[in-house]
Amino acid sequence: MTTIQHPVATVRCGPTVSRADTLPNRRRGGDIRVLLSPASVGSTAGFLGTLTLEPGEVVTEHWHPYSEEFLYCVAGEVVATLDGEQRRLPGGSAVHIPIGVRHRIVNDGAGPAELVFFCGPLAPRPELGHVDTEPAPGTR
Repeated sequence: MTTIQHPVATVRCGPTVSRADTLPNRRRGGDIRVLLSPASVGSTAGFLGTLTLEPGEVVTEHWHPYSEEFLYCVAGEVVATLDGEQRRLPGGSAVHIPIGVRHRIVNDGAGPAELVFFCGPLAPRPELGHVDTEPAPGTR
């Protein structure tokens, strides 16, 4: 923890989190790593992470009943399907996914895709944060 003196109050900053030190979650597909969250830094407004999709990989369709999602494609290119509407998301572009919108992400390109996401506000409990509408990869 770092303490920063602010003109109004003393603020305690959370730790720095490295992607390399974060375990991947592959349950919905791809390599999803939550970096900044209530568990890792004590955040209260949402969570931030990265998504790596190799060619042909998919993040299965799901939706968030409490959170909106901000998705930024750093490199590569993916197709994001939002409530059935396909949107191409090339490197350097972003999309906002409102609360309740079903979404699925596919890397249909020839190289890996790197994305950053932020979801907020938080669900009342972590297990309430996602509703899956498609079977997880390898369980069909």
